[in-house]
Amino acid sequence: MFCYQCQEAAKNAGCTIRGLCGKDDQIARLQDLLVYAIKGIAQIVVKGKIDIGNIPEINLQVLRSLSMTLTNANFDGAAIEKQIKEMMSLRNKLRQGADATALHDAAIFEINPGGSRLYAKEHMLYKARLVGVLATKDEDLRSLRETIIYAVKGMAAYLDQALHAGKEDFQIYAFIYEALAATLDDCISSDDLVALALKSGEYGLKAMALVDQAYTAKYGHPEITRVNIGVRNHPAILISGDDLTDLEQLLEQTRGTGVDVYTHGDMLAAHHYPAFKTCDNLAGNYGNSWCTQAGEFKSFHGPILFNSNCIMPLKQEELKTRVFTTGFSGFPGCAHIVPDVGGKKDFSSLIELAKTLPGPEEIQSGSIEGGYARHQLAALANRLADAIDSGTIKKVFFMPGWDGLLKSRRYYTEFARKLPGDTVILTAGCAKYRFNKLELGNAAGLPRVLDAGQLNDSYSLMVLALKLQAIMGLDDINKLPFVYNIAWFEQKTVTVLLALLYLGVKNIHLGPTLPAFLSRNVAQIFAEEFGIKGITTVDDDIAMFMAE
Repeated sequence: MFCYQCQEAAKNAGCTIRGLCGKDDQIARLQDLLVYAIKGIAQIVVKGKIDIGNIPEINLQVLRSLSMTLTNANFDGAAIEKQIKEMMSLRNKLRQGADATALHDAAIFEINPGGSRLYAKEHMLYKARLVGVLATKDEDLRSLRETIIYAVKGMAAYLDQALHAGKEDFQIYAFIYEALAATLDDCISSDDLVALALKSGEYGLKAMALVDQAYTAKYGHPEITRVNIGVRNHPAILISGDDLTDLEQLLEQTRGTGVDVYTHGDMLAAHHYPAFKTCDNLAGNYGNSWCTQAGEFKSFHGPILFNSNCIMPLKQEELKTRVFTTGFSGFPGCAHIVPDVGGKKDFSSLIELAKTLPGPEEIQSGSIEGGYARHQLAALANRLADAIDSGTIKKVFFMPGWDGLLKSRRYYTEFARKLPGDTVILTAGCAKYRFNKLELGNAAGLPRVLDAGQLNDSYSLMVLALKLQAIMGLDDINKLPFVYNIAWFEQKTVTVLLALLYLGVKNIHLGPTLPAFLSRNVAQIFAEEFGIKGITTVDDDIAMFMAE
């Protein structure tokens, strides 16, 4: 195997034996082959100028397939193998009548062709060895292609959320096909791929905006809210991931059963939406980010539902009896909840199991504040602009991102703690758990940590930056007193990064390390053209940022 799509790639170079995320070499290769098959579909769509609106099932399955390959999303080899076969079947139907000689191998390869003595899975694994990341021999070309692919994976996850909430955009789907097909074209130059990476940022921004539209239309605009982090003395279900539509159905089905529902990780943002505030059975948020789940799940006692890429390998067999997956997530040995034709999911098995188990142990108490999404930030924009003009707020630190396991991520806790009192932090995503429970006080009458919500709510932070630029009459977004210090981990963060570059933002700092998928030459291009840098030490970075 070879995988370097997340921040924890071994030695910041790549995992070659087993992923630090927990996936083994077979899962890694199956995921590579699934992406390869999707690239083939993309080429057929682009070359055939196929109307995106006429292939709804393929669009849906492409989003699902890309999302299955996100870091910590799906460890179920049988499910990925099944998805490969499904995508090849859809691909072959789509290809009917096309000139196969004009298509790439990704659009025409078969598993277990006539005369092969290999079983289907063995042939899949063999084929995957030939078409994985390292199949692109040129290191810089590979780097740019993978940057685009990872941005598209993050985009697919956002679009999957939007689709479940009732919104889709065929223009974004069309770009996904364009981008993936381009990664098969050996005639595309490095300069063209850099331009395509920026275009990925443009459509990534549109994807995040679509999720915002879908959720606010359905659940109302998030409101500033204090969320309980203690527990009640009832049996309970914990939901972890990103998809609020699953939470909506779970709350409907647990109403009146005596079973509480708690959110975990990025699902914390649900508590900010008006529609969920009316749900008495939504008891609070339990624990912290996804990477602290092992101990927290043990003390929770009740069933846990995953609906996106937040799963860590389950080392305790007892947990497998309590963990359920749905959507594009999966883990071998855990029950998977599949929707009916109308999209409804039956969570009765979780509810009945919860009734037989003890309620959660309290591991924290009190509350944490959030809900500073687009609508609320717009209402505060003039106030922030005045505070910046008067010098009451010297710097605004843009710090969305994703949490991770490495000890080096303690940097973000210490960084937030040591920032001067005349600064505020804008955050979204589970990176906030590194500092959202610190007592940092206020600046200009505002909390110094303004949490917009899930990682896709980084869109709200970008909208605020553009609004402040307009209010303050600046001709360049980089003249705002903003510092971009992003904790990146997986592919959705890559989408956020490229969206910022598309908006013209420069001098972004990434940590704890720069991405391993940026070759030396590509990293230099990003540094020279966009000012992308890594982090150093807390004290040195704060001194540099405050002096700028």
